[in-house]
Amino acid sequence: MSLVKKVIDFVMDILETVVFVGSIFIVVYLFILTPNQVKGASMEPTFNSGDYILTSRVAYKFRRMERGDVVVFKSPKNPDIEYIKRIIATPGQTVVIKEGEVYVNGQILTENYIAAKTNLWEGGCIQEDDPYTVPEGELFVMGDNRPRSSDSREFCAIPFQSIIGHVFFRYFPSDAVGTIKNPLPRSIR
Repeated sequence: MSLVKKVIDFVMDILETVVFVGSIFIVVYLFILTPNQVKGASMEPTFNSGDYILTSRVAYKFRRMERGDVVVFKSPKNPDIEYIKRIIATPGQTVVIKEGEVYVNGQILTENYIAAKTNLWEGGCIQEDDPYTVPEGELFVMGDNRPRSSDSREFCAIPFQSIIGHVFFRYFPSDAVGTIKNPLPRSIR
């Protein structure tokens, strides 16, 4: 066997390996896991701008969406932009915001993860002490940093179809690496 043939065989083996690994990466990226970077302060203190997270595109094929889950979804105003927010209420549940507190189905929501009381904006989807029932096939979402979050208080509930996936892991910064757990007790999700 000539030296040229050996070199060509070696290069072809490397190319086959690169194509195989690249194909696996593309399938995982498009259909299973997506890395995202948090941009903005809307989820502080849970996530800071610049944090890197993994979003599962398949989690909700195997389990239902639950209150307290953190999700990435396409913005209702501009589908090219992705938002990260927490599910506050699911279809059929009623949300009321009164004096900075959030009530779901008449029960005050204990939110140890928020940065400040829940404010409202004039002209938004939900107003002080005005019940909002989440339509079928939609979710009511809010950021953990309520004064700095554009969310369902402004644009109403979001359709299931806009959900990209469930945030389950933070991999940067190194001092905050770990799984993202739902802070709500299982009994009220």
